[in-house]
Amino acid sequence: MSPSILVTGGAGLIGSALIHALNQRGREDILVTDVLGKDAKWKNLSPLRFDDYMQADAFLDRLECEPESLDSIRTIFHLGACSATTETDTGYLMENNFGYTKRLAQWALQRGIRFVYASSAATYGDGTRGMDDGSDKLESFRPLNAYGYSKHLFDLHARRNGWLDRMVGIKYFNVFGPNEGHKGEMRSLVSKAYEQILETGKVRLFRSHRPDYRDGEQVRDFVYVKDAVAMTLHLADTPAANGLFNIGTGTPRSWIDLATALFKALDRNPEIEFIDMPDHIRNQYQYHTCADVSRLRATGWNTTPTSLEDSVGDYVRNYLVPGKHLGEE
Repeated sequence: MSPSILVTGGAGLIGSALIHALNQRGREDILVTDVLGKDAKWKNLSPLRFDDYMQADAFLDRLECEPESLDSIRTIFHLGACSATTETDTGYLMENNFGYTKRLAQWALQRGIRFVYASSAATYGDGTRGMDDGSDKLESFRPLNAYGYSKHLFDLHARRNGWLDRMVGIKYFNVFGPNEGHKGEMRSLVSKAYEQILETGKVRLFRSHRPDYRDGEQVRDFVYVKDAVAMTLHLADTPAANGLFNIGTGTPRSWIDLATALFKALDRNPEIEFIDMPDHIRNQYQYHTCADVSRLRATGWNTTPTSLEDSVGDYVRNYLVPGKHLGEE
């Protein structure tokens, strides 16, 4: 079997969920790339079916030295990146997130390969300039961290070179769900708070440091990974869908809502403690995010996203409590 689908970052949260969804469609002709080190991220791949695996740097070497060996690839889901918003090595982020993406995108476009890549809602910065996923306002956005800037820079590069008319860039909002255990402190609150509840019986949330938001009422667009993957596959499968697209529910929910849903899934009464936000993230903190999904809807996507309560319930009962990965149902 020669792989026709490439998934970079395939062992990650979204990447492994995407492979799982492809497997459910009967697709196994998949080449997976990632950077597997000493952590347990490999376990996300264990239940999945795919044709081949390569380390990310080895794949890039093959791309540059033996491109003919990859002629069977017809669709690329480029999800591989350093996604740590706290990463301070900007040079690393620029090479890993910007430089790698440039090379892969150019190769794909030269061969007429469908190219779908992960941008990020972090490109919008504090949200005061809007969260419009059209390309007209790209220059006005000011990301709050180096990760967001590395993603934003490729969006700008793609538009400047006319690439956005021939590819899909996806601005994922707050994606959570099974297969994120390897992410450490970058895991969702559901994953981290689940452990807090088991250890202490309560959840810790950041206090608000703005007078217009009460403690715990900062809001995010929380989107379940299964929904995010379904939206991603829809865009990949829709030839007329090109450009940048927000991926979220379109409904902002508070951190208190999320914590309450978690306690409900565990059949416990909510116990929430508020703590000060660390100084080093206070000036970079987003108090309100919400995906405008009108462009996604215009492509024909008409599925109602899973509610926050149902998403958290599925994640907790079917994955966190039994300790399972996607594909082990």
